[in-house]
Amino acid sequence: MIEPVFEVFARKTRGEPLRHIGFINAADGDLARVYAWKTYDEQNWDEMCVIPRSAIIPVDPQESQFVTMMGRDAEQELVHSAGTGSYGGGEVTR
Repeated sequence: MIEPVFEVFARKTRGEPLRHIGFINAADGDLARVYAWKTYDEQNWDEMCVIPRSAIIPVDPQESQFVTMMGRDAEQELVHSAGTGSYGGGEVTR
């Protein structure tokens, strides 16, 4: 039996964003939590989360509803500001 894959995210302090630190295989979420903590315990993490890889929904900009709703011309007008969002990337403004 192949065990599900869980992606592991963590942060060292409450103020920083979660970042991807690796993945583990586990039969269920409870075991995934234990395996993740034991596998990635070399850092003094403030918080760690595990997410089943099957729960991750990829976003393809060529097929997204955003592009469909706005149209190609409007998509080209999007500008990234200098600020950073909670996810660590630039804010999208119009």
